[in-house]
Amino acid sequence: MTAPVRVLVCDDQALIRTGFATIIDAQPDLEVVGECGDGRAAVDLTARLNPDVVVMDVRMPVLDGIAATRLLAGAGVADPVKVLVVTTFDLDDYVYEALRAGASGFLLKDAPPAQLLHGIRTVASGAALLAPEVTRQLVGRYAARIRPAEQTPAQVQLAPRELEVLRLIAEGLSNSEIATALVISQETVKTYVSRILTKLDLRDRVQAVVYAYRRGLVT
Repeated sequence: MTAPVRVLVCDDQALIRTGFATIIDAQPDLEVVGECGDGRAAVDLTARLNPDVVVMDVRMPVLDGIAATRLLAGAGVADPVKVLVVTTFDLDDYVYEALRAGASGFLLKDAPPAQLLHGIRTVASGAALLAPEVTRQLVGRYAARIRPAEQTPAQVQLAPRELEVLRLIAEGLSNSEIATALVISQETVKTYVSRILTKLDLRDRVQAVVYAYRRGLVT
């Protein structure tokens, strides 16, 4: 039997924290290993409890969720943990900064319980929880900020088809949409995505989108 996904819940509102924990613990494949109310406690508990996923609020005392995410999953972290950010606001500056800090995805706090559970399982599996339509909104709103002042060429050589797939990912297309656009199978798309992430040393599709815009590969 597969071991359950270990989850740490971090939110400064006790009622929300308890609600999340109750929903998660009711699942046979998920287990809440700890709860806390600020980002500093989240960092400390992660080091002690070694959760698979941290469900992280954004606005918290002591250390906010963005700073905590950066310490847990940011660039240079030797053993990054998967962070699922929850927020009250859809695509606000806090969500954008959290994704840049290393979060694997985000949800709205008013999302149905099923979406929370799906989000945890998705992030735990190594995938990014960022729906294609959300990617389009995110990139459309923050493309100017993502793009560097000077256009730097990609440092890693991608094959023409891989570059094509990366551009489509950055435009917010799902695997099925990419498959249709390029007239290839979804399994082939998955293979290309995996190669791209490996070559560029990226964790997930969220990072691939930001990479593509930073390198000027898409407009």
